[in-house]
Amino acid sequence: MTTVRLTVAQALVRFLAAQHTERDGRRHRLIGACWGIFGHGNVAGLGQALVESGRQPGAPLPFHQGRNEQSMVHAAVGFARQHNRLSAQAVTTSIGPGATNLTTGAALATVNRLPVLLLPGDIFANRVPDPVLQQLEVPYAGDISVNDALRPVSRYFDRVLRPEALIPAALQAMRVLTDPAETGAVTLALPQDVQTEAYDWPEEFFAERVWRVARPVPEPEALAEAAEAVRAARRPLLIAGGGVHHSEAEEALRAFADMTGIPVASTQAGKGSVRYDHPCDVGGIGHTGTAVADELARAADLVIGVGTRYTDFTTASGTLFDPSSRFLNLNIAAFDGHKLGALPLVADARAGLQALAAALRGHRVSPDYEAEYARGKQAWERVVAEAFAPHPLDEKARPSQTQVLGALDSVVGDEDVVINAAGSMPGDLHKLWRARSPRQYHVEYGYSCMGYEIPAAIGVRLAAPDRPVWALVGDGTYLMLPTELVTAVQEGININIVLVQNHGYASIGGLSEQTGGERFGTAYRFRDAEGGYTGEVLPLDLAANAASLGMEVYRAATCDQLREALAAARASERPSCVYVETDPDPDVPAPGPEAWWDVAVAETSQRPAARRAREEYERQRARQRRHL
Repeated sequence: MTTVRLTVAQALVRFLAAQHTERDGRRHRLIGACWGIFGHGNVAGLGQALVESGRQPGAPLPFHQGRNEQSMVHAAVGFARQHNRLSAQAVTTSIGPGATNLTTGAALATVNRLPVLLLPGDIFANRVPDPVLQQLEVPYAGDISVNDALRPVSRYFDRVLRPEALIPAALQAMRVLTDPAETGAVTLALPQDVQTEAYDWPEEFFAERVWRVARPVPEPEALAEAAEAVRAARRPLLIAGGGVHHSEAEEALRAFADMTGIPVASTQAGKGSVRYDHPCDVGGIGHTGTAVADELARAADLVIGVGTRYTDFTTASGTLFDPSSRFLNLNIAAFDGHKLGALPLVADARAGLQALAAALRGHRVSPDYEAEYARGKQAWERVVAEAFAPHPLDEKARPSQTQVLGALDSVVGDEDVVINAAGSMPGDLHKLWRARSPRQYHVEYGYSCMGYEIPAAIGVRLAAPDRPVWALVGDGTYLMLPTELVTAVQEGININIVLVQNHGYASIGGLSEQTGGERFGTAYRFRDAEGGYTGEVLPLDLAANAASLGMEVYRAATCDQLREALAAARASERPSCVYVETDPDPDVPAPGPEAWWDVAVAETSQRPAARRAREEYERQRARQRRHL
């Protein structure tokens, strides 16, 4: 057996550079690059190995310098999502806080079923420097480090305690990263001494390896039963989830809708699966859904879920669908296929839709049903137009948040990507955004993580360098993680930030008011005499902050100025930020929720607001049901 002598870290870098995925005959680099922040836990191991492999852009494993470990994971997740999970990135950190900072990003990746490889440094395997700097000592167990916090948020976890253990660990890591039913965050914890140890590796470990991403087809009996259920339904509704995008099944879904006339609603992850102006597209579903989609859901006798995991926002916390509704779930993961007592059709989304369409050839819903949802779609388009329209009389007025979206809608092209994750904007986007292409709408709502947007925009732009990318952030989100703006400037990654100043946590403020919390602790204001936060607005200048980090900044005070600023940012060759302060009390507010969301309210309280909120909570909760 021919061998080559390398350190563990050098071997890992060489191994990762040789991994590929293949689907439909198209090959992709599995690990496109490695993000990193170095400390004593990885600088002499993986840091040295990356230098050894080459530092030029065409190196076997390109390197990106980050500013925050959580942000680096978000960037890698944005990259993987844009690549439909066929290519991913690695993230390396030191031990201690660098490693634990990965946890939020890992949870986001795993919740959203998106691949990312985490390579945190770990304590010494030989236990000689013990406790090493930043080591967590656990009196009852000597084999635990802070990296064990990553176990519950990882789809695969291993600690490489000996050099030869890297071989099975690395192969298992690749297996999970490339399995569409299993993927998520994968963690290989690397003790810092083991990273630097040399070993005689078999050369075949570094041979080019292709991980084929299959398209499983439905089992024939299940397909026949599914087709029978669709033919028997009078009011079917299809819900498109993120699995439609991951499988690149958008064209198959459009053909299925064209043939059957079945209306298509979408989750946050699935929005854009069908273009907004397609006759069958009825928009978002659930708590942040459109009126037409939610009305169809309430009356649906068959709900066809494609690539969705049915979060509580989608199901309106178990209040949206009629108790008599049946469910048919096409999903590559059996775990999701069986939810809501459904008839499961376990298959790839594209292969499953094509097979179901073939089994339903000649079937179409009634003309009356098509006319009904067409009227609802037209009515909702009028709502969107009204919400997006600029101020008709006061040209100097500050825009509302929906008018910000309307201005952006007037500027973007089909190729643009719009990214958001948290606050009140995901709801407005889900209801109102006119998705023009499959990957234009990029809202991370599985974990809804504040701070995701800016680093994810960098990841998306790295994956799609020819597509304009917009990160929509409120002031609360911006203050969480603005530091990766420096990375965009340093690397010349041309992203556009739309920074909306609304002086606090607007979304949670509204929820607090609805649930009896009286907006406590949600405004960015000075303290008042009673200890609350109702004083003067904090004198923050976030535009100046963005400029200080190297961004080209455009300030906009009116709708007209905003459209001009957005157009200028889109045309700029530099990373840009459009700053706008929104009207907190617009004449045309955003459309309210069309369905409920269960946020538990205090059962007993001396405050009238909480008592009123509890009464409403009990009224809504009485409508909850389990679909068995």
